[in-house]
Amino acid sequence: MSLTPSTARIAFLEQARQRILITDGAFGTEIQNFKLSEADYAGTLGLAKDQKGNNDILALTKPEVPESIHRAYFTAGADIAETNTFSANRISQADYAAEHLVREINVESAKLARRVADEFTAKDGRPRFVAGAIGPTNKTLSLSPDVNDPGFREIDWDHLVDVYAEQVHALVEGGADFILIETVFDTLNAKAGVMSVRKVEKALGREIPIMMSMTLTDLSGRNLSGHTVEAFWYAIRHAKPLTVGLNCSFGATQLRPHVKALSEIADTLIMVYPNAGLPNELGEYDEMPKTTAGLVKEWADHGQVNVLGGCCGSTPAHIAAMAQAVAALPPRRMAVPETVTRLAGLEPFIMAA
Repeated sequence: MSLTPSTARIAFLEQARQRILITDGAFGTEIQNFKLSEADYAGTLGLAKDQKGNNDILALTKPEVPESIHRAYFTAGADIAETNTFSANRISQADYAAEHLVREINVESAKLARRVADEFTAKDGRPRFVAGAIGPTNKTLSLSPDVNDPGFREIDWDHLVDVYAEQVHALVEGGADFILIETVFDTLNAKAGVMSVRKVEKALGREIPIMMSMTLTDLSGRNLSGHTVEAFWYAIRHAKPLTVGLNCSFGATQLRPHVKALSEIADTLIMVYPNAGLPNELGEYDEMPKTTAGLVKEWADHGQVNVLGGCCGSTPAHIAAMAQAVAALPPRRMAVPETVTRLAGLEPFIMAA
């Protein structure tokens, strides 16, 4: 089946040839600054459970909050807005008895980000993009939650694909340019995300570019399902993502060797958005914008990144500092790997010629 090519992909690649692009920073920690009450989250929806902490639902009950955050990041220099939809799926929203609102949350979140992005583009002509953010859910396909029953799974593949497809369809309907499968702690979950995008592409008859971002759970460089950075790339390379990279995990210092490893093998753009250092004893992030910007600039200095941004603890000030730090630096040149068979278990495997 022939799909209509994505004009957003073409525009993004053209911008990425010219400069290092900037994605936005954290949403959760920025929302906390508003000191919202449970009533603010719940609005007039009349849901059966407490909504405090359900950041995604603010698209319906307090849209001015995510809108102001999008504006702050674009003003700071961001080229990409990630929708406030990290947990806007049936599995995660079940914790808030809001499963029936998943489509509406995603459509409205994407529309909001799209409107602000287009507004900033209209001001200066510089393209701004919207990435529909999809988190990993709070379930895993690879691991059992029961130590006494290693074969048990809370969900199965088909169910997760359907859950993701619902979210993908709504994000695209709302105006997202790309689907960002992020904070991947389970590689099999990520592959279900890829399958969901392919299903929606087939239904709509047009290409939906994918961005993918892995999160590391220990300093050895593995995610929760045990895959190294290299193995993760070999496991998802067939999806031909627009970008691949790392987010959350740790601060930039701890990610340095893993960014280098991925940069050397991935024949696509590299996007990295680390936490603003490591949290202190109170769970707060103390790393100053100038420090974070200096650390991520080292990747740019060594030609290892195409897109930079921030995750937990990062603010518009962090994004502004990053944008300024790398403004004069050239983007990474894409790797051109030798054509061989590359496979992945928990470790990468290259088949000898």
